Amino acid sequence: MITKNLPLHIDDIKKAQTILDRNARKTPLVKSFYLTSKTGGEIHLKLENMQLTGSFKFRGAFNKMSQLTDQEKERGVIACSAGNHAQGIALSAHLLGIKSKIVMPIS
Repeated sequence: MITKNLPLHIDDIKKAQTILDRNARKTPLVKSFYLTSKTGGEIHLKLENMQLTGSFKFRGAFNKMSQLTDQEKERGVIACSAGNHAQGIALSAHLLGIKSKIVMPIS
C-alpha cells in the first residue's frame, strides 16, 4: 500500500464528513443512463451543482476554514479565484464569521 506517503488519513476524511454533514447541502447521486450505456459500467453523477454555491468547492473551503485556529480565524483569509472557489470561500467566511478578501483576476 502507498498510504504511508499520503498526507491525508482516513481520520481526516471522517472528520470532514462530520463537519460537512452539518453544514453542506446533501446533494443527490443519480444514475447516468447515457454514460452507463456508453461505458458498459454503471455510472452515477453527484449533483454538486445543487450545492449552496452551485459547486463542490464549498465543501473544501468550509472544511478547511472550520478547522482554522482562533488566531488564523482572527487574521482572516485571502483567496484568488474568478469562480467557484471564490464563492465557496466567501460563503464559508460569512457562515463562520471570518473576514475574507477575494482577489479576482481581470480576465
